[in-house]
Amino acid sequence: MLTIERESLILKLLKEKNIVKTSEIVKFLGVSEATIRRDLDSLEKKNLITRVFGGATLKEKTEFSNDIDIRTRKTINIEKKLKIAKFAANLIDDNDCIYLDAGTTTLEMIKHIKAKDIKVVTNGLNLIDELEKYSFTFYLIGGKIKTSCTVGHCAKEFLKMFNFNKVFLGANGFDENNFSTPDPEEALVKEGALLQGGKIYFLCDSSKANTHSLINFATFLQGTLITDKKLDKKYKNYIIAKEVK
Repeated sequence: MLTIERESLILKLLKEKNIVKTSEIVKFLGVSEATIRRDLDSLEKKNLITRVFGGATLKEKTEFSNDIDIRTRKTINIEKKLKIAKFAANLIDDNDCIYLDAGTTTLEMIKHIKAKDIKVVTNGLNLIDELEKYSFTFYLIGGKIKTSCTVGHCAKEFLKMFNFNKVFLGANGFDENNFSTPDPEEALVKEGALLQGGKIYFLCDSSKANTHSLINFATFLQGTLITDKKLDKKYKNYIIAKEVK
């Protein structure tokens, strides 16, 4: 079993039980304690868990969320992301020019787009292989390459030549006021896409609710949230496009 597969299963077990002993994980995965300790060290460095005496627990949602590498993100909350992606893909109309943020949910969207003759603009290097499978016209914006996407001032300037019918953005966290991301250069590109867009959609699974990253890049008033389940009452004054079942 690959490391990334073990880490995904550990996160799933922690989500079910919140706190788990190292011995339980060893038994659950059928590998050595030394291997599990290395996996827990890796997950802690990614800011996904907290090591406690004899085991581990999930990070509290109120803590700052850090960026996670794209391979790890592909293994987290897969079913939730798929529901959101399918719903978002159905919002696209024939002949639209859309912006797809780099991310795993937007990657999943591509497979479910039924609209014809659309143009796609993205900063996501991780989206290119999937986009090439379909008859879309697509553009990759230039800029500094970081975490499988292009970021920074140059990427933001590149966006100024486009007019989007719809913009689909991800976020590392959101609260009742803002959407946030841990990287200021990535935030610049998200802000640039917001300026060029018609309808703005934020694609966030419910695990990101009540979490905060370093940089706020948008408010709830700037667009519509698509998430996978009913949120707390404190969000009731904000527009939510769909709480996807």
